Formats: sequence, C-alpha cells, structure tokens
Amino acid sequence: MTGRPPAAPSPAAPSAELTDVPELPELPDGWVRADCHLHTVASGDAVTTLDQLAERAARVRLDVVCITDHNEVSAALAASARGIGARVIVGEEVRTPAGDVIGLFLRERIPYVLPLAEVVRRIRDQGGLVYLPHPFDPVRSSLGDAADSLCAAGLADIVEIFNAKIKNQALNDQSAALAVRWDLPGGAGSDAHDPAGVGAAYLEMPDFDGPASFLAALTLARVAGEFRDHAPRYGGHQAS
Repeated sequence: MTGRPPAAPSPAAPSAELTDVPELPELPDGWVRADCHLHTVASGDAVTTLDQLAERAARVRLDVVCITDHNEVSAALAASARGIGARVIVGEEVRTPAGDVIGLFLRERIPYVLPLAEVVRRIRDQGGLVYLPHPFDPVRSSLGDAADSLCAAGLADIVEIFNAKIKNQALNDQSAALAVRWDLPGGAGSDAHDPAGVGAAYLEMPDFDGPASFLAALTLARVAGEFRDHAPRYGGHQAS
C-alpha cells in the first residue's frame, strides 16, 4: 500500500454533512475509486437506502462500493442484481465472540456469533476475502489481539488501515503497522451508516475483476479520505 492515511482534521470544525463534494483529480487510466466498508438500512443501525447509495456514489465518483451490512447480505445482493451505477462487492460484517470480521466477494449470508475460525472458514469456502475492519478501535466490536493471531495463522487477507469514523488516528496507524508486520495489503472505508458519509474514505487502485486481482491491485492502492467527526449513531447502537 503506497501513501499514508491523511491526518485527522481538527474535530472543532468538521464539515456539517459532507454536502460539498471536493473536485477530485482524474485517476490514471484503468484505476477506480473503491469504498471498502459501508452500510445500508439492512444493517439495522443505518439509514442509507439503495437509491440513496446510488445517488451518493455517483456524486462522489465512487466506481466500486463494498456493501458490508451487519450480519446481512440481502441489500448487497439486491444492489448487485439490480445495478446502482457503482460496481457492488457483496460483503458482510459478521459479529463473532472475538469481534467483527468482514467477508468480501460473498455469495450468501454467514450467521453471526459463530466462532471466529468458523466464520473465516465460511468466508474462504465461498471464495471470499477476509477483511479486518477497525481492528483496534476500543469503542466498537473489534478483534484487538485476535487480529494479530489471525494474521499470524495466515487467515487474514486485508487489514483496514484507514476507517473514516476513527477519531484517534493512532488506532489507524496501529492497523497499518499490523498490515506491514504481516505483509498484508491495506483497505480503507467510510464505514458510512448514512448517505452523507459514503465516500468519506476510499482507495484509489487499479481496476480488478475478482478476489485475486483485487488483492493484487491493493498492493498499488492509495488511501484517500478524511476523518468524519460528525458521523451519526443510530438506535442507541454504537455504529461499526
């Protein structure tokens, strides 16, 4: 992964709702913008509909969105089937007793509260990739020390090195160090639970056509985006 996650802006003056979309530079030929981690209403604690996701992705010029709802793939499968403009990678953020883990390039739902090793096995059995979201964020269901063990066992494919909802950037830096330590590619995502958050963080990367080429493209990817201090939380849940 080239480049470093951007420094966190001062929390005293965040943009109100990311309503002003900055002018984006053109990407190299054959490159795409991919938000690796976001949620829809199917998550239960998010409000973004598929129509709103399609509109926002077009506005912020996302080419790829990984829909990673909590313990659910129905919206991701529906978005992939109907088309929303941006290409959809079907994902799921699965709750395990050890913490959350994301499967990307899934075909079907994986039940929650299964042991971490079983969830990883089911992701791999579908030909999917194991993505570690916000591994060290103490305010969410993160893997913590289990992330290092998973990497040591060769059971992780991607480490999320920049999450736009993490206020303490040292935690993103800790995730980036984990990726470097185990020679794993880094991912970046908005972790958006509302339309305005979509695209708050993403990767600029070469285009790809499946899990293997996605992993290969990540080695050249660049992190773009910002800390989103005003990201809402819904229904009394801590969004993750």
